[in-house]
Amino acid sequence: MSKGRGMHIDGVALSLVAAIVLLGLIMVTSASISIASKESGNPFAYLERQLILCVVGFVLAGLVFCVRAEFLDKMAWPLLIVAVALLFFVLIPGLGHVVNGSRRWIRLLGFNFQASELARVLVLIFIASYAVRREDELRGTAMGLIKPVGLLSFVALLLLAEPDFGAASVLFLTGFGILFIAGARLRYVLIAGIAGAAAMAALVMLAPYRMQRVTSFLDPWADPFNSGFQLTQSLIAIGRGEWFGVGLGESVQKLFYLPEAHTDFLFAVLAEELGLVGVAATLALFIALVWRSFWIAQLASRAGLKFQSYLALGFGLWLGAQALINIGVNMGVLPTKGLTLPLMSYGRSSMIVTLAWVGLLLRVYHEAMQSTRGMASARDEGSRAMRIAGAEA
Repeated sequence: MSKGRGMHIDGVALSLVAAIVLLGLIMVTSASISIASKESGNPFAYLERQLILCVVGFVLAGLVFCVRAEFLDKMAWPLLIVAVALLFFVLIPGLGHVVNGSRRWIRLLGFNFQASELARVLVLIFIASYAVRREDELRGTAMGLIKPVGLLSFVALLLLAEPDFGAASVLFLTGFGILFIAGARLRYVLIAGIAGAAAMAALVMLAPYRMQRVTSFLDPWADPFNSGFQLTQSLIAIGRGEWFGVGLGESVQKLFYLPEAHTDFLFAVLAEELGLVGVAATLALFIALVWRSFWIAQLASRAGLKFQSYLALGFGLWLGAQALINIGVNMGVLPTKGLTLPLMSYGRSSMIVTLAWVGLLLRVYHEAMQSTRGMASARDEGSRAMRIAGAEA
């Protein structure tokens, strides 16, 4: 769809994002009414905050849309330095703000900003730039893959120091996916993948709290009132939903039974209130947005815009990985992680950064459409010139 003079806006991606955000607003309102009433006396406190976050996020998306992808490519190194600096700052006592035992936030003007949310995007921009600048090295040598994987491992270690195992896992999976699709040789990818999986397993076994999460995930009913409490309450909520749910606003588990009902476990409340039908609709929206991101990546690739293609690909991989992990945790398929459901859960930094990244996805579509139409115009001009020359002859 075109707008204005030469502006191309992907109405499909924008509509999907709007639908997911709207569904999230409805579910955050429903899941948070009880806790908001208890905390502030205003049952719609979290809805009001989430609306403000959405407005800020869409404004930032508009600003990001105005930035040429070429500029981001040139600024890849400075952006990487900013990302690493953010992850270092958050670990410094006095700068990093501790919440629930994790040092993941930087206090800015009375607002807790989760540094890892922005840092992950900046690191992935660098990985996309590297995949273009070092394409021959990446495709032909082991060192071409070892360098970016080493960077991802270093950043993952900084995230683990917070600790934030979920963010580290999503970053590694997304970055690895970009490098693989960019042309890294399969045998090198397999070796690096096995090494990464072994390292992750070692990190789980060396940290007692992570090991406890794995064991409680395997059998949450063995200790349903302690280590398995979150998961058992989530499974009860999902089971109560059946086909059509108990009705919007009628969830019982959100009434102080299910911890983090409006953030990490929002999906469980959705499943309880809207049932399998609501779950299927939610999954369809996420799958459609991931597919659209891949389609935009392919469009950019056909237009010869490799860096832009990897940016769109990275968004799709990240969105799909984080949504899959969050839903898997809620359903007891994966160990508990502190990850929100993108564009839906209540989360200040997550919502703002994700919507800003949507602006980058729309920018890729705009530049790909411009390039595609430019090439089509050039072909038309060439054909017209040939016809004129033939007629004159």
